[in-house]
Amino acid sequence: MTRQHGDHLRSWTGAPASEDVKRPAGFRGGEVRGKLTRQAPLAKLVWFKSGGAADWLFEPEDLADLVTFLAGLEEGTPVMALGLGSNLIVRDGGVPGVVVRLGKAFAQVEAREDHVLKCGGGASGILVSSTARDAGTAGLEFLRGIPGTVGGFVRMNGGAYGREVADILLDCEVAYPGGNLLTLPAGELQYTYRHSALPPEAIVVSARFQGYPGDPAAIGAEMDRIAAAREESQPLRTKTGGSTFKNPPGDKAWRLVDAAGCRGLKLGGAQVSEKHANFLINTGEATSADIEGLGELVREKVAGSQGVNLEWEIQRVGRP
Repeated sequence: MTRQHGDHLRSWTGAPASEDVKRPAGFRGGEVRGKLTRQAPLAKLVWFKSGGAADWLFEPEDLADLVTFLAGLEEGTPVMALGLGSNLIVRDGGVPGVVVRLGKAFAQVEAREDHVLKCGGGASGILVSSTARDAGTAGLEFLRGIPGTVGGFVRMNGGAYGREVADILLDCEVAYPGGNLLTLPAGELQYTYRHSALPPEAIVVSARFQGYPGDPAAIGAEMDRIAAAREESQPLRTKTGGSTFKNPPGDKAWRLVDAAGCRGLKLGGAQVSEKHANFLINTGEATSADIEGLGELVREKVAGSQGVNLEWEIQRVGRP
């Protein structure tokens, strides 16, 4: 038979292979404790509810399990972390290699001395900001407005309402294929607008954020204001992916999209939101090709009418 990357028949235990017990091609490690799924559908795990399957989806039991798994992968195996899937288009052909999804073991948040929060890579922005509020730590309220996990917004320097992760990050712990685990100070991430120097295969497993003293009531009020502003201005109750394009210097992406006449524009089952022109939505049965194609059409129209080349903020991964 022809063997393709990610399609193989050896079992974890060495027993005769079955259709539901396998491991990635070339895996050299021992037994892992987490859940490993072959040809795992990803559409249900991302906000757009579209896209293909991962060759392999690994959900580690804990950090030691993740390191063991990464150490056993054949060199060159593609690895990608998946958080809440809120800033992501998974293309219809699926994702090669291994997708790693951090679960409950990576979703803990701990308030420490001097208004420092230690956060797992799978913790949500809501949990981080709420824990900070309860500890009387201000400066992290904006995380309430980021629909993602620590791993994702540390990687992309996520931001909202005038602040970004670069303003609060002390350091982060990062796991790499091969099993290396490094603690990187914020300066080594070389942050720019919605970008870091972390390579695609790096998995942020934890981070430390620095806040400052604040009144829990005032912090809570600011978080409520952010939540209300998002609800009023963004299509949160649709199948969407968050802000589609980066804001160009001195301007807003939504204004340019609107000025180009793209508000409400459709392609297949995808549409530019009527509520917020920098959001794309899946109106029902959109393919990822519809969504990405609509985004490219918007870019063309904005470039043609406004003279600005919009850059994607949403990550696009996988095979077309």
